[in-house]
Formats: sequence, C-alpha cells, structure tokens
Amino acid sequence: MVELRICVGDVKNAKTYQKVLNEKEADVLKGLKIGDKIKGDNIGMSGYELEITGGSNDSGFPMRKGIESSGMVKIYAQGGVGIRKGKKGMISRKSVAGAVVDIRTTQLNLKVLTYGKKAVAECFGIEEKKEVKEEKPKGKEKEEEKND
Repeated sequence: MVELRICVGDVKNAKTYQKVLNEKEADVLKGLKIGDKIKGDNIGMSGYELEITGGSNDSGFPMRKGIESSGMVKIYAQGGVGIRKGKKGMISRKSVAGAVVDIRTTQLNLKVLTYGKKAVAECFGIEEKKEVKEEKPKGKEKEEEKND
C-alpha cells in the first residue's frame, strides 16, 4: 500500500491535523467508503469516532461519493467534486477516483464526530500554544501615534 496520509478536521477548533499511517493502521481503513464511520482507536485516537469525508489517489484525482468502485473512473458531470464550473448547462468528462479506499489511496480526509478525553492536537503530538494579548487603552494608542 502506498503511504497513506490522514487529514483529521477538528470541528470545534476549525483546524486540520495530518498524520502518516503505517501499514498496519492503513490496512484497517482499506475497503471503507466515503461516509463510513470508524473508531479512532484504530489510528491512535482513543475514544474518538471519525467519518470519512473524501480523499485522493496517488495521481491526485479526488475521491467522489456515489462511485462504488475503488479504481479510477471517467464520468460526465455538471458540477461537484473534481469538476470546475463552466458555462451553465455544460457537461464535462473528468477522471475521478472511486469512493472506496484501496491501495492507491494516498490521502484520506476525516471529520471528528465524537471527541475522546484527550484534545485532538495531543493525539497528534502537538502542544497548543496559548497566546496572551496585551490590550492597550484606545486613547493611549492614538497619543503614541501622534508623538511619533
């Protein structure tokens, strides 16, 4: 299996975290489809429940929901995943990857449904920095600008 990178979207903090899975963790995801729910214990996020929202294959083609195959397919479509908007009513033929995770899938997008005890950033080994901003009174800022 090609190196599989997962991108987990944290809905609460509006941040995305990436991780490269090893062969054992990636084999658990093989055969799942877009929209399937998985337990985070399989990928090192204990207590979490995640949903597959999309991904791409090794050639960079996006996975498209509704195509029940694992390989590449050429489709006719007016819009949606992998299709740029053209003129109104224009149908184009594009190559997309199927909705099933297979050995050619290189990136998988996941969304957090239920949270575990640890923060999402801690599961990926990232320490969140708390920034403290010093607030100055508005009147003093204007005075400092005049003096300069």
